[in-house]
Amino acid sequence: MTIRYTDNFLKQLKKSDVRIRKAFKQRLLLFIESPKDLELNNHALQKEYLGFRSIDITGDHRAIYKEVIQEDDTYIYFTSFGTHNQLYEG
Repeated sequence: MTIRYTDNFLKQLKKSDVRIRKAFKQRLLLFIESPKDLELNNHALQKEYLGFRSIDITGDHRAIYKEVIQEDDTYIYFTSFGTHNQLYEG
């Protein structure tokens, strides 16, 4: 599995409080070890995010990603980061 980040994702993450960034790092390690761990609430999205998935970072923060399988590797592209309202109602 190869993890990549869009510029937009990194910009949104950088704007977050340091505690949120630390929570992301911890969740990312869990995601790498076990992407379907129930703690992550990993689920497919719909509407404008059709084809993307979301994982929970905190009670309110989410990381949105797209999984692309190419040749012998799976690429995870993290594209958006923010609170539930920022991502889905903003």
